[in-house]
Amino acid sequence: MLRATLKFLHVLNSEAEPGQISLALAFALITGFTPLWSLHNLFVLLLVLILRVNLSAFLLGAAVFSGVAYLLDPVFHRLGLAVLTAQPLNGVWTALYNSTLWKVERFNNSVVMGSLLVSLALFAPTVLALNWAIRQYRARVLAWVKRLRIVQALTATKFAQMYRSYSNLGGGG
Repeated sequence: MLRATLKFLHVLNSEAEPGQISLALAFALITGFTPLWSLHNLFVLLLVLILRVNLSAFLLGAAVFSGVAYLLDPVFHRLGLAVLTAQPLNGVWTALYNSTLWKVERFNNSVVMGSLLVSLALFAPTVLALNWAIRQYRARVLAWVKRLRIVQALTATKFAQMYRSYSNLGGGG
């Protein structure tokens, strides 16, 4: 986990576009909140691989959001149960359940339904909020850290120069 966190900090401090990182984390929110072996997660993974999002941020985010999902399972269950037992939607759920595709999706599970609804509702706000937060972090915190004398002294050492050349060769992954 420490290595993943260091990789994420490396991504935050890199030249990666903030939109790529925030989109990766928003996709990770869907993958982490919902059960891993779901049809919609296959679609999310396909989007992650097609779009230019940061894969390290996606993988770390999926791990973090999976942990958070266990804490939110009771909320997901209540929301999913409320939606699945809503009287006006009974015909829709029956028609969908009679379709093979929707049986594979397991939408009739209250936790799957609730977690999918929550993650879809949080997708756009997550992208916008994280994009803003990454830009603020880079403009304020990272700029302040780079001005510290200890950081300037450490980055001027021969070890730091060797690390930069090693990571530029692709060995620092």
